[in-house]
Amino acid sequence: MYIRFCGRLPLLIGLILMLATSAYAQKKVTLSGYVHDGATGELLIGATVFIKEANQAAQTNNYGFYSISVPAATYAVSFAYVGFTTHTEKLEMVDSKTLNVDLANQNVIKEVEISARKDENVKNTEMGTTKLSIERIKTLPVLFGEVDILKTLQLLPGVQSAGEGNAGFYVRGGGPDQNLVLLDEAVVYNTGHLFGFFSVFNSDAVKDVTLIKGGAPANYGGRLSSVVDVTMKDGNNKEFHAEGGIGLIASRLTLEGPLKKNKGSFLLAGRRTYIDVLTKPFLKGNLAGSGYYFYDLNLKANYTFSDRDKVFLSGYMGLDKFNYENSTGTFKADIPWGNKTATLRWNHLFSDKIFVNTSVIYNDYNFASSFNQNLFAIKLSSGIKDYNAKSDLDYYTTFHHHFKAGFNYIYHTFTPNQVSGEVDTTVLRPNNALIKYAHEAGAYIMDDFDLTPWLRVNAGIRYSWFGQVGPYTRYIYNLNGVKTDSTAYSSGQLVKSYGGWEPRLNLRFELNEASSIKASIAKTYQYIHLLSDNGTTLPTDVWVPSTYIVQPEIAWQYSVGYFRNFLDNKLETSVEVYYKDLQNQIQYKEGYTPNSLIDPEQEYVFGSGKAYGAEFFINKTQGKFTGWIGYTLAYTNLTFPALNNGQTFPAKYDQRHDVSIVGSYQYSKKWTFSSVFVFGSGTTITLPSSFYFINNNLVQQNGKLNGFRLFPYDRLDVSAVYTPQHAKPKKWEGSWAFSIYNVYDRHNPYFLYVNQTGTVNSPGGIKLQVIEVSIFPIIPSITYNFKF
Repeated sequence: MYIRFCGRLPLLIGLILMLATSAYAQKKVTLSGYVHDGATGELLIGATVFIKEANQAAQTNNYGFYSISVPAATYAVSFAYVGFTTHTEKLEMVDSKTLNVDLANQNVIKEVEISARKDENVKNTEMGTTKLSIERIKTLPVLFGEVDILKTLQLLPGVQSAGEGNAGFYVRGGGPDQNLVLLDEAVVYNTGHLFGFFSVFNSDAVKDVTLIKGGAPANYGGRLSSVVDVTMKDGNNKEFHAEGGIGLIASRLTLEGPLKKNKGSFLLAGRRTYIDVLTKPFLKGNLAGSGYYFYDLNLKANYTFSDRDKVFLSGYMGLDKFNYENSTGTFKADIPWGNKTATLRWNHLFSDKIFVNTSVIYNDYNFASSFNQNLFAIKLSSGIKDYNAKSDLDYYTTFHHHFKAGFNYIYHTFTPNQVSGEVDTTVLRPNNALIKYAHEAGAYIMDDFDLTPWLRVNAGIRYSWFGQVGPYTRYIYNLNGVKTDSTAYSSGQLVKSYGGWEPRLNLRFELNEASSIKASIAKTYQYIHLLSDNGTTLPTDVWVPSTYIVQPEIAWQYSVGYFRNFLDNKLETSVEVYYKDLQNQIQYKEGYTPNSLIDPEQEYVFGSGKAYGAEFFINKTQGKFTGWIGYTLAYTNLTFPALNNGQTFPAKYDQRHDVSIVGSYQYSKKWTFSSVFVFGSGTTITLPSSFYFINNNLVQQNGKLNGFRLFPYDRLDVSAVYTPQHAKPKKWEGSWAFSIYNVYDRHNPYFLYVNQTGTVNSPGGIKLQVIEVSIFPIIPSITYNFKF
């Protein structure tokens, strides 16, 4: 079905365009080109092109390209981007023109310069979508001085932290694996360092971050809850520069410059922690041989071969490594894990209205652990590897329709816990070859247009398909879990396939120039899954495909919102309500214990869920004082016939109330002050509800699944950035970032457990106590940042 759909896709596009063109015969001219940062040559994503006389506007796509068509006349065309001076140029549009624009970066923009078009949050069809400035992120207080994109996203309404200091996150009632995290179009399967306390993104290498919580357009697929689309910098194509920082636990350095001035550029960024170096003098005895570190490497290069062709190559490699050796050298442990991604992209302009990007992508996540004791050695490994090809087309018509169409294909290799070992000269390789292979594909078409002056529509349809293929052996088990039969599949033979249509619809009803109502509906499929009992994706968690047993997860999400701007668009406000119907949700069965010799899908149970809530957002985007207030009221409930006696129970990440207050004040050119306050009501936990004795042994019986809640969480962080000013410009620029995490030393709950002391025969008998564990007290930090 997928192949038939792809074969008819060009015919479908042509038919729609022919019908639309026949109804709109007036000849028009087209203005197209790229918008750059004038200082670095970086392509600007989402820059606004506004023609006031024609009341027409367009935005640059993910590669800085724009195209807008108007009747032949003379116009004043304005180009605007947040943090840059607006560029206005008078053009006599008799014929179609190409105009590439360089915008000047400004620390403070005059009000008249930014008033051209700053109401996109009211005018466009996007819902649950937030774009964050990297410069804004860098001013906020952070843990250990490490700027963290994902922790900043947790401060937005609808996004819930996975735990104290953790970079993992939940969005609108979805699990951590239901977030599609992209780095230059490559999927990042493990987003955390140090077991999730830091994200893998080096902010010095990042240009743009977009979060989509609901109503994702049809060009995105594969996950149920959200999209985090991270774009790396292209590199300065005008002159060589470097920037970096020295912090308490890590340092970083970024180099960038032209391959050929105004034609191509490169960027190389690295970050490494020195926890292993700092702690080594203090580790004694059996801990003397312990060590841990992580590093990130980002690489990007691009070249413009002609006015119509650009090529980009980007890559990322990150690694965490823990090692241990006891004092006698008789026991050693080595545990590395990390991501690798590579993306090769080709931008081609077929005309001033048709832009195509074609990408080939590779990504690999791998976890390994090896243990050696005397003559015995054992190794455990798991991971997921993808080969991906995709192509996306933008067609900007003369009748003010923006069509997008494309396809995506991925070949997956899933490696769940593979065990091997050696005893002296004997090699042990148990029959645990549970590697699985699968094809995943998708094709879509969408259109963004004004149906009436007050109604804007973004409508799309996506078809996705997934197929598990051999080599694979499917086993049949009896009620006791014993294998009774099997079916073998040869290499490439289809084992099981799934597919379905995914309609997407976003509507914007304009009430007036400053307010609108938006609504969206979206259906999504998710064919690969990660199960975890933890608050985030730990390196030991295993990604698994949809199979004969495991069906794809499905979600319908409905949302509606009211958007209103005040103070000449300086203050943005919104209220969004959502409802999400979740099908084929997956959990481990009760009493599950990890076993690397058993296919993990034998340990799954399946159910459904409902998530609904309301999000309130006030965002001040301009002026010396900027910041936002977010509040979320949310409910997430699950129903599994095999769990909790079939009764509905709250999800682990069900959090009723979540509040974030973020503020940043530019006191002067030297000083910027920021603060963050967060409050969250308690998340759920399962605890024992009763205890009894069997043969003088105390046995506990758990209460209802997730039937208890942790205490509420609250924290205040503050920071100050000092940037020395010089009478004359200097090649070396430095700044100091001071921050305090958890200012009033709040002992927030990380987890609870029941502690047992004494015995039946001891004088005081058995004593039970619920212990609350907190991990982060007040933590000051200082970081020196530099540029040259």
